[in-house]
Amino acid sequence: MAAEEQLSRPRVPSDRLKEAQGLQSPLKPTPENIAKGKSLFEGKGTCFTCHGKEGTGEGLAAAGLDPPPRNFTNSAFHAMRTDGELFWVIKHGSPGTAMMPMVGSVITEEEAWLVLLYERSLGRKK
Repeated sequence: MAAEEQLSRPRVPSDRLKEAQGLQSPLKPTPENIAKGKSLFEGKGTCFTCHGKEGTGEGLAAAGLDPPPRNFTNSAFHAMRTDGELFWVIKHGSPGTAMMPMVGSVITEEEAWLVLLYERSLGRKK
């Protein structure tokens, strides 16, 4: 699976990590919100391009990316990251990776939280 070797490395800059970790989702992980997040992940948000339709980090654009896109099906990854960290990366991008800022250019902040709820749901599936 993609990105396993870099699982413990945060993608939020160290000087912003505490701020990011303090962010909390204003949305609940209801089936409706998760479905909205899935729709955004697979559509408007273009997340699937790198992370793959299944969220494994093996999308069509993932080949050759270093580091590879995160694998959202890995429950260990989710255990290591707060919602705020994941939201921060969706909003601001991730320095040193191919992850670009998505909020404001592709999706809204609310849509980013919805995508996050969907990504979290992938880590609970077995």
